[in-house]
Amino acid sequence: MSASTTGTVRGAIDAAAVRLAAARIDTARLDARVLMAHVMERDQAWLIGHGDEQLPYYARARYEELAARRADREPIAYLTGVREFWSLDLSVTPDTLIPRPDSEALVETALEIAWTDKLRILDLGTGSGCLLLAILTERRCAQGLGIDINEGAVRIAEQNARTLGLSNRARFRAGTWATTSPMAKEERFDLVVSNPPYIPDRDIAGLAPDVRAFEPLGALSGGRDGLEAYREIAAHLQDLIVPDGYFIGEFGLGQDLAVGQILHAAGLQVIGFRADVAGRERCVIARRDD
Repeated sequence: MSASTTGTVRGAIDAAAVRLAAARIDTARLDARVLMAHVMERDQAWLIGHGDEQLPYYARARYEELAARRADREPIAYLTGVREFWSLDLSVTPDTLIPRPDSEALVETALEIAWTDKLRILDLGTGSGCLLLAILTERRCAQGLGIDINEGAVRIAEQNARTLGLSNRARFRAGTWATTSPMAKEERFDLVVSNPPYIPDRDIAGLAPDVRAFEPLGALSGGRDGLEAYREIAAHLQDLIVPDGYFIGEFGLGQDLAVGQILHAAGLQVIGFRADVAGRERCVIARRDD
């Protein structure tokens, strides 16, 4: 490949794809294209029509830097600063867990039981704000509060709310599961949602390098059996949910029965479970009966 060829959009993508494939990244060519679109601030269609265009020096240097970081397994979402969730483009940083399609099952479930537009929603462990903001885009009169222990995540969630025009209906604050309970003195919620950390500590080392090395450990590790966060959350739900209000939580593979038992012991009625796009049980639905 000649120097003039490698200096083009197509040549740079080809070279990056080879590099990423050598790093055993399965989506090497796709990632190379996504990074180029990001650097050039263009969409994928533009890349097809401008493959022979010469890259400016600054763009080539930036692209090579990002390709090198991707070869070191840094997630694409952190490199571009954006992740799509529920057809929303959300800002993400290493302070936030990267939203995944599996979690859209929780949003779908919330919308099915959201019997009124005038919902008061609490999102525990909000991260980028993806769950709360997705629900608010579909329920135009609903309002919500997102809580996260990481102040950096809170700032990103606030930024996403501003970008989506939801700042008037979405609030965010820093806090832990335990410090959330006193809010019951101020307000209670029709719906509480959460995607808490649920990976057992012993399984962290076996996660993909992209996840293990870059995503926030506090948003992944659920303690010895993966259910410590659920125990803490369940202890406060009676104080946070209005009578006949709901809790919907995401959990990991094979945790459905244990999560259901924790919520039942906390006095909630477990209504059922919802599967994700792969057919795996992913969400629990529980109700506070008066």
